[in-house]
Amino acid sequence: MSNDIRTLAAGLGFPEGPVAMRDGSVIFVELNSGRVSRVDAAGGYSVLGPAGGGPNGLAMGPDGLLYLCNNGGSHYEPGHFAGQGPSKDYNGGSIERVDPVTGARTVIYHDCDGNKLAAPNDIVFDRHGGFYFTDLGKRRKRDRDHGGLYYAQPDGSSIKELAYPMLSPNGVGLSPDEQTLYVADTETARLWAFDLVAPGVIRKAGFPSPHGGRSLATMGELCRFDSLAVEASGNIAVTTMLTGAITVFAPDGRVVRSVAMPDTHPTNICFGGPDMQTAYITLSRKGELVAMPWPEPGLRLNFQD
Repeated sequence: MSNDIRTLAAGLGFPEGPVAMRDGSVIFVELNSGRVSRVDAAGGYSVLGPAGGGPNGLAMGPDGLLYLCNNGGSHYEPGHFAGQGPSKDYNGGSIERVDPVTGARTVIYHDCDGNKLAAPNDIVFDRHGGFYFTDLGKRRKRDRDHGGLYYAQPDGSSIKELAYPMLSPNGVGLSPDEQTLYVADTETARLWAFDLVAPGVIRKAGFPSPHGGRSLATMGELCRFDSLAVEASGNIAVTTMLTGAITVFAPDGRVVRSVAMPDTHPTNICFGGPDMQTAYITLSRKGELVAMPWPEPGLRLNFQD
Protein backbone atom coordinates (compact mmCIF):
# COMPACT_ATOMS: atom_id res chain seq x y z
CA MET A 1 0.00 0.00 0.00
CA SER A 2 2.99 2.32 0.52
CA ASN A 3 3.34 2.55 -3.27
CA ASP A 4 0.08 4.54 -3.29
CA ILE A 5 1.49 7.28 -1.09
CA ARG A 6 1.70 10.73 -2.71
CA THR A 7 3.94 13.43 -1.27
CA LEU A 8 2.07 16.73 -1.04
CA ALA A 9 4.84 18.75 0.62
CA ALA A 10 8.45 18.04 1.64
CA GLY A 11 11.18 19.86 3.55
CA LEU A 12 8.78 20.63 6.40
CA GLY A 13 9.77 21.26 10.03
CA PHE A 14 8.15 18.45 12.04
CA PRO A 15 4.67 18.63 10.46
CA GLU A 16 1.59 17.66 12.49
CA GLY A 17 -2.12 18.45 12.88
CA PRO A 18 -3.43 18.15 9.28
CA VAL A 19 -6.95 19.45 8.60
CA ALA A 20 -8.50 18.50 5.24
CA MET A 21 -10.43 21.42 3.74
CA ARG A 22 -13.33 21.23 1.29
CA ASP A 23 -11.38 23.05 -1.45
CA GLY A 24 -8.80 20.25 -1.53
CA SER A 25 -6.19 22.09 0.49
CA VAL A 26 -4.70 20.82 3.73
CA ILE A 27 -3.81 23.10 6.64
CA PHE A 28 -1.22 21.78 9.08
CA VAL A 29 1.43 22.91 11.55
CA GLU A 30 5.21 22.80 11.63
CA LEU A 31 6.36 22.41 15.22
CA ASN A 32 10.01 23.35 14.94
CA SER A 33 9.35 26.60 13.08
CA GLY A 34 6.19 27.64 14.92
CA ARG A 35 4.20 27.77 11.68
CA VAL A 36 0.67 27.12 10.57
CA SER A 37 0.98 26.18 6.91
CA ARG A 38 -1.17 25.24 3.93
CA VAL A 39 -0.79 23.12 0.82
CA ASP A 40 -3.43 23.91 -1.80
CA ALA A 41 -5.04 21.44 -4.21
CA ALA A 42 -2.43 22.26 -6.86
CA GLY A 43 0.48 21.59 -4.47
CA GLY A 44 1.29 25.21 -3.67
CA TYR A 45 2.79 25.78 -0.22
CA SER A 46 2.19 28.87 1.91
CA VAL A 47 2.54 29.96 5.54
CA LEU A 48 -0.48 31.39 7.36
CA GLY A 49 0.29 34.41 9.49
CA PRO A 50 3.22 34.95 11.84
CA ALA A 51 5.05 32.04 13.43
CA GLY A 52 5.20 31.53 17.16
CA GLY A 53 5.40 29.00 19.98
CA GLY A 54 4.97 25.30 19.29
CA PRO A 55 1.79 24.73 17.26
CA ASN A 56 0.56 21.15 17.59
CA GLY A 57 -2.99 19.77 17.14
CA LEU A 58 -5.43 21.69 14.94
CA ALA A 59 -9.21 21.39 14.39
CA MET A 60 -12.03 23.28 12.69
CA GLY A 61 -14.54 24.86 15.08
CA PRO A 62 -18.26 25.62 14.71
CA ASP A 63 -17.50 29.24 13.78
CA GLY A 64 -15.41 28.32 10.73
CA LEU A 65 -12.20 29.19 12.56
CA LEU A 66 -9.37 26.83 13.45
CA TYR A 67 -8.46 25.94 17.02
CA LEU A 68 -4.84 25.26 17.83
CA CYS A 69 -3.04 23.44 20.63
CA ASN A 70 0.18 25.37 21.24
CA ASN A 71 2.80 23.55 23.33
CA GLY A 72 4.63 26.79 24.08
CA GLY A 73 7.74 26.04 22.05
CA SER A 74 10.64 23.59 22.26
CA HIS A 75 14.41 23.69 22.00
CA TYR A 76 15.89 21.96 18.94
CA GLU A 77 19.48 20.85 19.16
CA PRO A 78 21.62 20.44 16.00
CA GLY A 79 20.99 17.08 14.41
CA HIS A 80 17.69 16.52 16.26
CA PHE A 81 14.43 16.80 14.35
CA ALA A 82 12.33 16.62 17.55
CA GLY A 83 12.29 19.00 20.50
CA GLN A 84 14.72 18.39 23.36
CA GLY A 85 12.91 20.34 26.06
CA PRO A 86 11.29 23.78 26.48
CA SER A 87 12.46 26.69 24.36
CA LYS A 88 14.28 29.54 26.09
CA ASP A 89 11.19 31.74 25.88
CA TYR A 90 8.77 29.02 27.01
CA ASN A 91 6.10 30.36 29.38
CA GLY A 92 3.49 27.62 29.28
CA GLY A 93 1.16 26.38 26.58
CA SER A 94 -2.16 27.66 25.29
CA ILE A 95 -5.24 27.08 23.18
CA GLU A 96 -5.50 29.57 20.33
CA ARG A 97 -8.11 30.57 17.75
CA VAL A 98 -6.66 30.82 14.24
CA ASP A 99 -8.11 32.55 11.18
CA PRO A 100 -7.81 29.97 8.34
CA VAL A 101 -7.29 32.73 5.75
CA THR A 102 -4.89 35.16 7.43
CA GLY A 103 -3.42 32.90 10.11
CA ALA A 104 -4.06 35.54 12.80
CA ARG A 105 -4.03 33.95 16.26
CA THR A 106 -5.86 34.78 19.49
CA VAL A 107 -5.11 33.04 22.79
CA ILE A 108 -8.32 31.85 24.47
CA TYR A 109 -6.93 29.61 27.25
CA HIS A 110 -3.56 29.44 28.98
CA ASP A 111 -4.60 27.85 32.27
CA CYS A 112 -7.30 25.74 33.93
CA ASP A 113 -8.39 26.53 37.50
CA GLY A 114 -5.27 28.63 37.93
CA ASN A 115 -2.92 25.88 36.75
CA LYS A 116 -0.91 26.73 33.65
CA LEU A 117 -1.37 24.56 30.59
CA ALA A 118 1.99 22.91 29.96
CA ALA A 119 1.93 21.56 26.39
CA PRO A 120 -1.52 21.23 24.75
CA ASN A 121 -1.20 18.60 22.06
CA ASP A 122 -4.34 17.40 20.24
CA ILE A 123 -7.97 18.48 19.92
CA VAL A 124 -11.38 17.25 18.76
CA PHE A 125 -14.79 18.99 18.68
CA ASP A 126 -18.02 17.29 19.66
CA ARG A 127 -21.33 17.92 17.87
CA HIS A 128 -22.37 20.37 20.60
CA GLY A 129 -19.50 22.70 19.74
CA GLY A 130 -17.25 22.06 22.72
CA PHE A 131 -13.82 20.52 22.36
CA TYR A 132 -11.69 17.96 24.16
CA PHE A 133 -7.94 18.40 24.20
CA THR A 134 -4.92 16.68 25.65
CA ASP A 135 -1.99 18.29 27.43
CA LEU A 136 1.11 16.16 26.93
CA GLY A 137 3.10 17.91 29.65
CA LYS A 138 6.49 19.47 28.98
CA ARG A 139 9.50 17.16 29.02
CA ARG A 140 12.87 18.29 30.36
CA LYS A 141 16.23 16.57 30.72
CA ARG A 142 15.67 15.32 34.27
CA ASP A 143 11.92 15.50 34.82
CA ARG A 144 8.57 16.10 33.15
CA ASP A 145 5.13 17.55 33.84
CA HIS A 146 2.08 15.41 34.33
CA GLY A 147 -0.32 15.40 31.40
CA GLY A 148 -4.08 15.74 31.41
CA LEU A 149 -7.37 15.69 29.50
CA TYR A 150 -9.63 18.76 29.27
CA TYR A 151 -12.95 20.00 27.87
CA ALA A 152 -13.55 23.61 26.84
CA GLN A 153 -15.83 25.96 24.93
CA PRO A 154 -14.49 27.84 21.89
CA ASP A 155 -15.73 31.25 23.09
CA GLY A 156 -13.34 31.18 26.04
CA SER A 157 -16.14 30.88 28.61
CA SER A 158 -15.35 27.50 30.15
CA ILE A 159 -12.51 25.03 30.58
CA LYS A 160 -12.43 22.05 32.94
CA GLU A 161 -10.09 19.23 33.80
CA LEU A 162 -11.46 15.75 33.09
CA ALA A 163 -8.55 13.42 33.85
CA TYR A 164 -5.33 14.14 35.70
CA PRO A 165 -2.62 13.06 36.04
CA MET A 166 -1.86 11.15 32.87
CA LEU A 167 1.62 10.19 31.75
CA SER A 168 1.78 11.48 28.17
CA PRO A 169 -1.69 11.91 26.61
CA ASN A 170 -1.43 12.70 22.92
CA GLY A 171 -4.00 11.85 20.23
CA VAL A 172 -7.69 12.33 21.02
CA GLY A 173 -10.84 11.37 19.11
CA LEU A 174 -14.55 10.61 19.50
CA SER A 175 -16.47 7.47 18.57
CA PRO A 176 -19.18 7.96 15.91
CA ASP A 177 -21.93 8.02 18.58
CA GLU A 178 -19.83 10.35 20.77
CA GLN A 179 -20.29 8.09 23.77
CA THR A 180 -16.59 7.21 23.94
CA LEU A 181 -13.52 9.42 23.89
CA TYR A 182 -10.22 7.83 22.88
CA VAL A 183 -6.82 9.05 24.05
CA ALA A 184 -3.48 7.67 22.85
CA ASP A 185 -0.67 7.77 25.42
CA THR A 186 2.75 8.24 23.85
CA GLU A 187 5.28 6.71 26.21
CA THR A 188 3.24 3.65 27.21
CA ALA A 189 1.89 3.06 23.67
CA ARG A 190 -1.50 2.54 25.30
CA LEU A 191 -4.94 3.44 23.95
CA TRP A 192 -7.37 4.66 26.61
CA ALA A 193 -11.16 4.87 26.35
CA PHE A 194 -13.26 7.27 28.42
CA ASP A 195 -17.01 6.66 28.63
CA LEU A 196 -19.01 9.89 28.23
CA VAL A 197 -22.34 10.43 29.97
CA ALA A 198 -22.79 14.01 28.71
CA PRO A 199 -20.66 16.55 26.83
CA GLY A 200 -17.53 17.07 28.88
CA VAL A 201 -18.60 14.55 31.55
CA ILE A 202 -16.88 11.17 31.85
CA ARG A 203 -17.98 8.08 33.75
CA LYS A 204 -14.76 7.23 35.52
CA ALA A 205 -13.63 3.64 35.60
CA GLY A 206 -12.74 2.40 39.06
CA PHE A 207 -9.58 0.82 40.45
CA PRO A 208 -6.99 0.17 39.08
CA SER A 209 -7.43 2.97 36.52
CA PRO A 210 -5.03 5.81 37.44
CA HIS A 211 -7.27 8.55 36.02
CA GLY A 212 -10.67 7.10 35.14
CA GLY A 213 -10.03 5.74 31.65
CA ARG A 214 -10.37 2.16 30.47
CA SER A 215 -7.21 0.54 29.15
CA LEU A 216 -8.34 -0.50 25.67
CA ALA A 217 -5.17 -1.64 23.92
CA THR A 218 -1.40 -1.61 24.03
CA MET A 219 1.46 -2.97 21.94
CA GLY A 220 3.85 -5.79 22.78
CA GLU A 221 6.80 -4.23 20.98
CA LEU A 222 8.76 -1.05 21.60
CA CYS A 223 6.86 1.83 20.02
CA ARG A 224 5.25 5.15 20.85
CA PHE A 225 1.74 6.39 20.04
CA ASP A 226 1.13 9.87 18.66
CA SER A 227 -2.15 11.14 17.20
CA LEU A 228 -5.24 9.24 16.07
CA ALA A 229 -8.27 9.42 13.79
CA VAL A 230 -11.51 7.45 13.87
CA GLU A 231 -12.95 5.56 10.91
CA ALA A 232 -16.67 5.75 10.06
CA SER A 233 -16.90 2.13 11.24
CA GLY A 234 -15.71 3.17 14.70
CA ASN A 235 -12.20 1.72 14.38
CA ILE A 236 -9.38 3.87 15.75
CA ALA A 237 -6.31 4.55 13.57
CA VAL A 238 -3.31 5.39 15.75
CA THR A 239 -0.03 6.72 14.38
CA THR A 240 2.68 4.46 15.74
CA MET A 241 6.21 5.79 15.95
CA LEU A 242 9.45 3.77 15.93
CA THR A 243 7.71 0.87 14.16
CA GLY A 244 6.56 3.32 11.48
CA ALA A 245 2.95 2.31 10.97
CA ILE A 246 -0.68 3.28 11.35
CA THR A 247 -2.16 0.74 13.77
CA VAL A 248 -5.94 0.36 13.47
CA PHE A 249 -7.79 -0.91 16.54
CA ALA A 250 -11.39 -2.09 16.81
CA PRO A 251 -13.47 -0.53 19.61
CA ASP A 252 -12.85 -3.69 21.66
CA GLY A 253 -9.07 -3.26 21.37
CA ARG A 254 -8.32 -5.85 18.69
CA VAL A 255 -5.78 -4.89 16.01
CA VAL A 256 -7.71 -4.71 12.73
CA ARG A 257 -4.80 -3.83 10.47
CA SER A 258 -1.36 -2.27 10.41
CA VAL A 259 -0.44 0.02 7.53
CA ALA A 260 3.31 0.46 7.02
CA MET A 261 4.64 3.98 6.51
CA PRO A 262 7.88 5.04 4.78
CA ASP A 263 9.07 6.79 7.96
CA THR A 264 9.76 5.79 11.56
CA HIS A 265 7.74 8.77 12.82
CA PRO A 266 4.25 9.01 11.34
CA THR A 267 2.66 11.45 13.78
CA ASN A 268 -0.81 12.53 12.61
CA ILE A 269 -3.58 11.24 10.36
CA CYS A 270 -6.84 12.78 9.18
CA PHE A 271 -9.40 11.83 6.55
CA GLY A 272 -10.84 13.84 3.68
CA GLY A 273 -11.87 13.74 0.05
CA PRO A 274 -15.40 13.41 -1.35
CA ASP A 275 -15.76 9.85 -0.04
CA MET A 276 -13.65 10.36 3.11
CA GLN A 277 -11.27 7.65 1.88
CA THR A 278 -8.18 9.80 1.49
CA ALA A 279 -5.84 9.69 4.46
CA TYR A 280 -3.55 12.68 5.01
CA ILE A 281 -0.56 11.72 7.12
CA THR A 282 2.38 13.67 8.53
CA LEU A 283 5.77 11.95 8.36
CA SER A 284 7.73 14.00 10.84
CA ARG A 285 11.23 12.54 10.64
CA LYS A 286 11.19 12.98 6.85
CA GLY A 287 9.38 16.31 7.12
CA GLU A 288 6.61 15.42 4.68
CA LEU A 289 2.85 15.68 4.32
CA VAL A 290 1.54 12.75 2.30
CA ALA A 291 -1.80 11.39 1.08
CA MET A 292 -2.95 7.87 0.30
CA PRO A 293 -6.19 5.97 -0.38
CA TRP A 294 -7.61 4.39 2.77
CA PRO A 295 -9.41 1.01 2.78
CA GLU A 296 -12.37 2.35 4.81
CA PRO A 297 -14.01 5.78 4.97
CA GLY A 298 -12.90 8.01 7.79
CA LEU A 299 -15.39 9.56 10.17
CA ARG A 300 -16.31 13.07 9.02
CA LEU A 301 -15.39 15.39 11.86
CA ASN A 302 -17.90 17.85 13.27
CA PHE A 303 -17.65 21.19 11.47
CA GLN A 304 -15.23 19.74 8.90
CA ASP A 305 -15.16 22.31 6.12
